[in-house]
Amino acid sequence: MKFPQVIRYRRAEATIYGKSRQYPRYRLAYYVAGQRRLRTFATYSEAKTEAERIVRELASGSQAAALTAEQSRDALAALERLEAFRQATGKRVSLLAIASEYVEAAANLKGHTLGEAVERFLGTVASVKRKDIAEAAEEFIESRKHKTEAKDGKRPQLSTGYAYNVAMWLREFAGTFPNTAVCDLAKQHLNAYMGQHGKVSAKTRNERRNVVRMFLKWCARQDYLAPNHHLLEADGMARETAEPEEIDFYTAAELRALLENADADVRPVIALCALAGVRVQEAVRLTWRDVFHVPGHVEISTAKSKTRSRRLVTICPALERWLAPYRERSGAVWSKSIDMFQEGFAALRESLKIPRRRNGLRHGFVSYHFALHSNENMTAAEAGNSPAMVHKNYKGLATKAEAEKWFAVRAEPLANVVSLPSEA
Repeated sequence: MKFPQVIRYRRAEATIYGKSRQYPRYRLAYYVAGQRRLRTFATYSEAKTEAERIVRELASGSQAAALTAEQSRDALAALERLEAFRQATGKRVSLLAIASEYVEAAANLKGHTLGEAVERFLGTVASVKRKDIAEAAEEFIESRKHKTEAKDGKRPQLSTGYAYNVAMWLREFAGTFPNTAVCDLAKQHLNAYMGQHGKVSAKTRNERRNVVRMFLKWCARQDYLAPNHHLLEADGMARETAEPEEIDFYTAAELRALLENADADVRPVIALCALAGVRVQEAVRLTWRDVFHVPGHVEISTAKSKTRSRRLVTICPALERWLAPYRERSGAVWSKSIDMFQEGFAALRESLKIPRRRNGLRHGFVSYHFALHSNENMTAAEAGNSPAMVHKNYKGLATKAEAEKWFAVRAEPLANVVSLPSEA
């Protein structure tokens, strides 16, 4: 038999070289992907069998012939591991993807092993616990209850009214996604929730967003949500520019009618809001000592101020007249709930056929005080606002003549205005 022998199949070919003194084995040579491969065999039949297999693979476009025996064993073992991974997780990953990702990671690790990197990463990332949204919402609400409790006579961190609204909105949010875990929330869920509130004001929508945002941050701290979640980037969570609230307030004639027809319990709260600019929430926290112990001023302490900043409000002559019958009183100015005051004030207003004006007593004080003095710093100090807010929201809403009438609403000797006995 003459050598070399060329084994062909279609356009593929391999060459077998015979034995010689220099090469005592049969040599098989072929080209794969432009590179020459050379293998040796003890017998010609082994070399021919392998040559025929290789040319058929090359003719079919297979690159397997480029692998050495050791590389083939490694490739098969790797494919078996990937198949086991697929069966365990349901994820398919190619051998090339695995190799590419490993090479990139190894280059970035600069000498550290991939195992070390994974171990350190898992040490800094908490595993997320599955928790139903409704259950998480109740936990959140319960965790804040202590903040609504006054301790040692001090004002609580959260008002009961605010806590009530947060709980109500949060339960509504949870009810929108029944049987859903917090960690399963997606941006489309938040978009859908906010889309349900298109008819309310932008201010109210922003308040709801704040509640959801606060809840999700708490969930991340409890490991109910991944800390690197991007839920707050949902379009529905983008804060809107709310139109400024329309300032509406009562006239001097309406204020006189309210004060003259109010009962003895409601009257001082109305007077303090209208003639001293005290917020309703502040007025119902006051005691008679707060009203009278600083001569000529009402003291709004840090514990009773909405902004938690102490201020002294001047008692104008009109307010002094309305408060005169109460000088011997002690205890709380208003001993019932703020809701009961609002109900009583609404009933009084409706009986006099006076339209509802949201926060109209305090808005009246600030508007008329600024109109009377033309000094936003003075008005801001009395009302507990910033000068910029006073100038922006209350400038030009009333005339000086109207302001003079407002602060001239003084009490006359009325049959239903009587001095009351002191309370323990």
